[in-house]
Amino acid sequence: MGPGGNLRAVRSIGLGLTALPLFLALAPAARAQDDAPAAEPAAEPTVDFSADEVIYDSGAEQLTASGQVRMSRDGNYLAADRVSWDRNSGRVVAEGNVVVINPGGDKLIGDRVDLTDTLRDGTIDNLLIVLESGGRIAAVRGTRSGTTTELTNAVYSPCPVTTPAGCPRNPSWKINAARVVQDSSTGRVRFAGGRLTILGMTIPLLPIFSIGDGSQKGGVTGALVPSIRVDSNNGLELSLPYYWRVDRDRDLTVTPHLYTHSAPAFEARWRHLTSKGAYQLGAFITYGDIPDADPDPAATTLSDRNGIRGYFEGNGRFQLDPYWTVTGSFRVATDKTVARRYDITRDDRLRNFINAERISLDSYVSISGWAFQGLRSSDDQEQIPIALPAVDARFRLDDPWLGGKFEVQANSLAILRRDGQDTQRAFASAKWELRRITSMGQELLLTAYARADAYHTDESSETPVAIYRGEDGWQFRGIGALAADLKWPLIGELWGGTQRLTPRVQLVLTPPTPNLSIPNEDARAVDLEDSNLFALNRFPGYDRWEDGSRITYGFEWAVDRPKWAIHTVVGQSYRLTREPSIFPDGTGLTDSFSDIVGRTRVQFGRFIDLTHRYRLDKDNFAVRRNELDLTVGTDLTYAQIGYLRLNRDISPTVEDLRDKEELRLAGRWQFHRYWSVFGSTVLDLTGEDEDPLSLADGYEPVRHRLGIAYEDDCLELGVAWKRDYERIGEFRKGSTFSINFALKGIGR
Repeated sequence: MGPGGNLRAVRSIGLGLTALPLFLALAPAARAQDDAPAAEPAAEPTVDFSADEVIYDSGAEQLTASGQVRMSRDGNYLAADRVSWDRNSGRVVAEGNVVVINPGGDKLIGDRVDLTDTLRDGTIDNLLIVLESGGRIAAVRGTRSGTTTELTNAVYSPCPVTTPAGCPRNPSWKINAARVVQDSSTGRVRFAGGRLTILGMTIPLLPIFSIGDGSQKGGVTGALVPSIRVDSNNGLELSLPYYWRVDRDRDLTVTPHLYTHSAPAFEARWRHLTSKGAYQLGAFITYGDIPDADPDPAATTLSDRNGIRGYFEGNGRFQLDPYWTVTGSFRVATDKTVARRYDITRDDRLRNFINAERISLDSYVSISGWAFQGLRSSDDQEQIPIALPAVDARFRLDDPWLGGKFEVQANSLAILRRDGQDTQRAFASAKWELRRITSMGQELLLTAYARADAYHTDESSETPVAIYRGEDGWQFRGIGALAADLKWPLIGELWGGTQRLTPRVQLVLTPPTPNLSIPNEDARAVDLEDSNLFALNRFPGYDRWEDGSRITYGFEWAVDRPKWAIHTVVGQSYRLTREPSIFPDGTGLTDSFSDIVGRTRVQFGRFIDLTHRYRLDKDNFAVRRNELDLTVGTDLTYAQIGYLRLNRDISPTVEDLRDKEELRLAGRWQFHRYWSVFGSTVLDLTGEDEDPLSLADGYEPVRHRLGIAYEDDCLELGVAWKRDYERIGEFRKGSTFSINFALKGIGR
């Protein structure tokens, strides 16, 4: 005990983390020896504490600690070079490299901090707040009380203030304000007298406004960043979204749209996360002129029809238990052009469905319903099918005799049209597969397949394409097939790398099968490709079955080196029967020998990626399918080329297999660290040679896009122009100019 009752304790770093409660208990314990306790006193809160040196004045009940002082209480943490604690007043003064961290993860850094003994409330000079979300607030002075921190002469920015090399840098955007209030419980930062600085340009803001600090999952209620666009149909567009966080698991965003050439529109989107899943609902509604999507060519004037126009959508998914899920989606438009005019979607067909699925390790059950809305000028809604119900069940069983696998399947489908052919289908099938590796390294797959079908159809004469109709009434069909598929991988060295040559041959035996009496609803878009060359049935659906035995042969060849790789597939098939084929002329599968199909992919690191798909006529080697996709460059600067030409000479009456020729170009050039220009174009090169019904006449622009953008860690800024040449009846899309502006790092 030193003079004046001072107790000096000097110890090494890390000697006990709870030394402070010992000092706090000295004086009360001495007094307690003289008095008989009437009741057990309440335990004082524990303050975890460590320091290099501690001086305690028991008379003044004041503690002074220095040298790497660390204190924590109730999740609040304090670190400083020197700390003075007055136990009478509860005042804690920390000086020198002060760091305070609250339970939410926000970090306060300052020169001098004056706190209460809760280590939560107090005043800080020359402070820096590092928010848990990554944002920073610097101020001359700050006062914290509870969850609220009030700052004077402050600047806020969520952007990094140093480069990856550690050098200082100016943030892309920041807000300077005379007064800032940050509430960690709500995640909102309120500014008074604020100015926004973006890339060095200062913009005055509202006298009082607030933003989210990015810490609240789901965002905070408030206005979002407006958007500006100009297009040929609506003129200048100003969108003013407002976000309302109803609760932690649900929110609503409403967006008024103002136009100079059209009536205002209103958009809303509701999202809800439940204990079983999530769903969202959206709506867009306006009033205006409704162009005729299928006008009369003999008419001399345009239609003049006004009304309410809208687009409505929703989707969701719910996990009812570990096996059952329910998924649904709906998309509905009041007319064929509203979605294109207001840039809601480019889809020409809106899909609606609901599907209940049960998935386990060895079984799958699906019960669903489907409906579609056509948005093309030629679509007749009354002839577009509704599939309800569509049931599919599959079960996989072990083979107890040969070690293979059994799969049994039951399927039913009802297709309804308000004006057109109606079809109902049901079938049951069984498939057995056995996979073995021979002693010479060959992979052998044996397959046996059997199926029994029942169909019923009405009003087949309403279907204009004869090969799709089938016959009215009940039709029954039995299907059987045996197949053997043999692959022999050969591996060796080539050009300093590894090459793999895999010859492959498949034999499929199947008896003649009735097909044309069956309506074809799901197997229309048939075409020979490398992806279906070795399929058991090369029709894409169930309504058509490829009968007649055949041999399919081909090979895969691949070379892999550290810097580049080549992978190619080539194959062809030969029909063993002379029965007439049910494939349409031009699909490559009509004659005994099929066309030759292949795919080659060449990669050079991540800089070049080239994929070429082709189909060669078996008789004269004419290119019936020529598809090229090339990407050259990096993630930041690249060029893309896509080309497709289908020259199959299929009858134009077969609408699902029309020929076409198309060129796609796209690119992006990053000419500065954060600046880039980008563009893309799609050209329809289809002429009368490919499709006599095409309007392109050999060259027709589809759409163009060009823009410039700035993007870094916390700012997006860009201007883009888009020209769309799409025509839907009287409607023409035209040009659109848009401005993209987004401040990253702030809550919604």
